[in-house]
Amino acid sequence: MVNNILKAPEGPPSDVEEIKEKSDYLRGTLKEVMLDRISAGIPDDDNRLMKHHGSYLQDDRDLRNERQKQKLEPAYQFMLRVRMPGGVSTPEQWLVMDELAQKYGNNTLKLTTRETFQMHGILKWNMKKTIQKINEALLDTIAACGDVNRNVMCASNPYQSEIHAEVYEWSKKLSDDLLPRTRAYHEIWLDEERVAGTPDTETEPMYGPLYLPRKFKIGIAVPPSNDIDVFSQDLGFIAIVEEGRLIGFNVAIGGGMGMTHGDTATYPQLSKVIGFCKPEQLYDVAEKTITIQRDYGNRSVRKNARFKYTVDRLGLENVKAELENRLGWQLDEAKPYHFDHNGDRYGWVKGVKGKWHFTMFIEGGRVTDYEDYKLMTGLREIAKVHTGDFRLTSNQNLIIGNVTSEKKKQISALIEQYGLTDGRQHSALRRSSMACVALPTCGLAMAEAERYLPKLIDKIEAIVDENGLRDEEITIRMTGCPNGCARHALGEIGFIGKAPGKYNMYLGAAFDGSRLSKMYRENIGEEEILSELSTILPRYAKEREEGEHFGDFVIRAGIIKATTDGTNFHE
Repeated sequence: MVNNILKAPEGPPSDVEEIKEKSDYLRGTLKEVMLDRISAGIPDDDNRLMKHHGSYLQDDRDLRNERQKQKLEPAYQFMLRVRMPGGVSTPEQWLVMDELAQKYGNNTLKLTTRETFQMHGILKWNMKKTIQKINEALLDTIAACGDVNRNVMCASNPYQSEIHAEVYEWSKKLSDDLLPRTRAYHEIWLDEERVAGTPDTETEPMYGPLYLPRKFKIGIAVPPSNDIDVFSQDLGFIAIVEEGRLIGFNVAIGGGMGMTHGDTATYPQLSKVIGFCKPEQLYDVAEKTITIQRDYGNRSVRKNARFKYTVDRLGLENVKAELENRLGWQLDEAKPYHFDHNGDRYGWVKGVKGKWHFTMFIEGGRVTDYEDYKLMTGLREIAKVHTGDFRLTSNQNLIIGNVTSEKKKQISALIEQYGLTDGRQHSALRRSSMACVALPTCGLAMAEAERYLPKLIDKIEAIVDENGLRDEEITIRMTGCPNGCARHALGEIGFIGKAPGKYNMYLGAAFDGSRLSKMYRENIGEEEILSELSTILPRYAKEREEGEHFGDFVIRAGIIKATTDGTNFHE
């Protein structure tokens, strides 16, 4: 029942809403256009629907100008993203993704900031075969993108493995239970026969025929680690553990990282804690929260359609009251908790039941074979003998998890043989870095990110080393556009692409992910970036207080003003 006091914004529906309405529950003409071999691309309307199936049509922007000169269509290819709650993969699934990347992709796998696999470079005529192989490995790409609940994240926590196992099961249940009910995916990609009369009988009990106004993200954190950046999620759950037992979750609503350059009505925002629920109430809270966004989100202006804007427009207390009204019960008072970091903990860690976990540093999350570093081959060989699991972390790293004592020696030998690294030979700054894909495949990118950040860090490291900060963890993040895939606004040093070679530079986020950054310099290039850091980092080295993180220092020293809420991010 829609509350008469709360209202959705007025205005004509966006073009995407019209596309969804006419799509016959996300089918559109995808089945037909994917068979068309005249073009390697697909119409824009179908591409908007394609997202709900876990994919985007892209083109190689490195080749765009040359192909235009040759009067050829763009070098179209598809990005495909897997739904993999909690980022947990079996060794067998890892090997399937590796094989598909070699056979149909660009010979790489991207470990994303939402703990899943992303493949690039898949040609249109190979998409169905790729998705079917993924399905045979007991994975899928349903709802990995689109205006639905996306991949549900959970803490990787190798040092709290008994709690991780329990939280992972909840993330998996949420992911499965919140899936769209349409059979479109199964018909288009898995050759399921459509049942007669489906258009008249098919329903989406939670989403409705128009699904959500925009994407929706859920994550579960386990203090003291905020590795998933729980406050960046539309809906965040903070696990409360007492005497080694999971008793429930604090509930936080209204986070999100994306914004639009030059539009102060858009901004990153952190979620706010509104109460506590028991584990068995988790799904009910998630489902009812999603229906509030379904009913009151902005379906007219997509850049203002995320749940964070719905919460800020309607008011936190009003949204909480509406949630409790739909639940039919009240949330309990939030429980105390404490976060002290949002990064990964590298190297070997012993967990419960004699199992071991090895956290690897994977720069930019890109798994491939480099000339002098056979990363992809090494992980392939480990997957062939590993009997535990792989965990893709939200910081784009990898945990070789649940290694038995018997296998540890064999896996350690392979790690050494292929030079696989826990990152300890790198600076703490590099180990705390994160970048989105950006160019050449992302159509939204305004500047480089994944390909450029390592080179920039090479130069920043010289400043870090000169000032004795090599072992000081400072989170640094770069995105090629303001959409926030690498959660740039939560980097103590953040860069958002503005134009080729130009970035807005941000400072002042909290090390534990509890405070947003603020813009320090606009539209600057490498020379200016290094000049600024050549002044600020030496000050930090000399003037910081005991245990003071970089993001806190720049605020205390008056270098940047604190962002106390997303609504004053631009002030």
